[in-house]
Amino acid sequence: MFDWMVWTTPVAVFFVCIALMLVGMTIWELKSPTTLRRGWLPMATTRGDRLFIGLLSAAYVNLIFVGLAGKFQEWFSLEAEPSVWISFVLSMGLLALVMRKG
Repeated sequence: MFDWMVWTTPVAVFFVCIALMLVGMTIWELKSPTTLRRGWLPMATTRGDRLFIGLLSAAYVNLIFVGLAGKFQEWFSLEAEPSVWISFVLSMGLLALVMRKG
């Protein structure tokens, strides 16, 4: 059923983190309902809104990194393409920033 996708360790970790975040947010919402608030995003958002925006941003960071990995190797004279773990850390940092300050 899942043969169409290349399940590497970083991909599996990324999707496990998303699943754990969704479960955690559901439990948090049941224990403490959210309210609208304004951060630096141009609109009032709830926790769920910020999670969605953060996940989209994280996905784009990963896609951009994968797309530019060959260029990074060329620009920085690396022996191999940089690890996707770098983009994973960057994307999770961006997600945390959006959740906290957005």
